[in-house]
Amino acid sequence: MAFDTKLLEIIACPVCKGKLAYDKDNKELISTAAKLAYPVRDDIPVLLENEARELSLEEVEKWNS
Repeated sequence: MAFDTKLLEIIACPVCKGKLAYDKDNKELISTAAKLAYPVRDDIPVLLENEARELSLEEVEKWNS
C-alpha cells in the first residue's frame, strides 16, 4: 500500500490551512506557507505541529519553484 495522493485534495496544513505537497522520496507532506514538513508513517500522514520539522530556506525555494 502507498500513500494516497488523492488525500492532498482534502487535507490541509493544520498550522496555516494551506495546501500540502507530497515528497515521495522523504515520505513527508510539505507546507511551504508554514515552512514545515509533516512525516508520513506507514502511509498515514502525521499532521501534528510538534511532529513536523522546519524546512530550510533552500527546501522552501525548491518546493515553490
